[in-house]
Amino acid sequence: MAVRPTLPSRFDVSLALGSLLGGLLLWGLGLGIRPHTEPYVLLPGRWPVLLPLVVMAGCELLRRTAPRTALLIGTPAIVLDTVTQGNLVTILMYTDLMYAAVLYGPPASAHRIPRITGLLTVAGAVVPFALWREPEALLIGVVTGLVAFGPASTGLIVRNHREAADAARLRAEQTALLAEMDRAQAVTAERARMARELHDMVANHLSAIAIHSTAALSLQDPRTSQEALVVIRENSVEGLAEMRRLIGILRDSSGDTEPVAAPTLDGLGALVETARTNGLDVHLDAAPGTVPAPVGLAAYRIVQESLTNALKHAGPGRVTVRLARCDGSLAVTVTSPHGDRAGPGAPGSGAGLVGMRERAALLDGTFRVGPEDSPDGRIWAVRATLPVSDTAEGDTA
Repeated sequence: MAVRPTLPSRFDVSLALGSLLGGLLLWGLGLGIRPHTEPYVLLPGRWPVLLPLVVMAGCELLRRTAPRTALLIGTPAIVLDTVTQGNLVTILMYTDLMYAAVLYGPPASAHRIPRITGLLTVAGAVVPFALWREPEALLIGVVTGLVAFGPASTGLIVRNHREAADAARLRAEQTALLAEMDRAQAVTAERARMARELHDMVANHLSAIAIHSTAALSLQDPRTSQEALVVIRENSVEGLAEMRRLIGILRDSSGDTEPVAAPTLDGLGALVETARTNGLDVHLDAAPGTVPAPVGLAAYRIVQESLTNALKHAGPGRVTVRLARCDGSLAVTVTSPHGDRAGPGAPGSGAGLVGMRERAALLDGTFRVGPEDSPDGRIWAVRATLPVSDTAEGDTA
């Protein structure tokens, strides 16, 4: 609700002065409401009319800053006006005070005043008619309704419309704020997703480049350096191709071209061959069958990141990749010898493990990683279980 002003507005001052001048003009022309010969005109003559007129004009200055006070002062003034010849402007100013008291006053007064004036209107019609038994007595209630109940009801209607408009505007602002928050969250989530994609696509190639370039620099054998440079070139080309694919997806917002296909489980063979080229002894045991595209992409990225970590940190020995369906889920297992590699390694940030865990969590799956004991010795195992919905297999990987 708006803060009530402490000083009269320019409009209120203009309204008070204009009403006062208009009332003085009618007074100067001798245009009263009632002739001075009427028996209920207790204060005949022209001068008594000025007192309620001036008081009512002063109350107009308070119509917005102190509406209840203005109405309380204006009510005795209108009663005083009824025992004089009367002035039409005084009555009009009182109707404005009644309207302003409901529109600008406190909520309690805004709902109480129309009820009180409504009762006075009914009483003003019924009581005089019961006493005098004259149809003209009903006009007292009609006049009371026009002067008091009508303006009060109008003020209540306008106030309700304003409050409804304010509530609608507030709801619109809240909706806009929620939409902006949703947009910001969506942007953050998309950035996180693209960061995972970028990391998973490029980390494997850059790790191989770092390891083989270190070997080429540390060894003086020309043949070994030549082989390392070949591996470096292959990983550089493949890494650039993956980077271009991602950038192409980001740039292609027109929808005129077909999007580049995301990796699927059919590409695991090529992924394993690349790992073997980079120096890993990898064995692939994959019989996943048909799985939905999101599950296939997540499994592919988990295997890719696991092979990258094995390239960086695994000891000498065989790396095993297994994918199998079990109880409506796709089980992904990548095991490698535990321990540091004998050759040069590449630094890691830990983002890969976070990315794999997030991919499994997005599909309501489980993810576990850590050292384990096996008949062949200590191993490092990555195990992920990704639920496979039978109803979703129409969109397959």
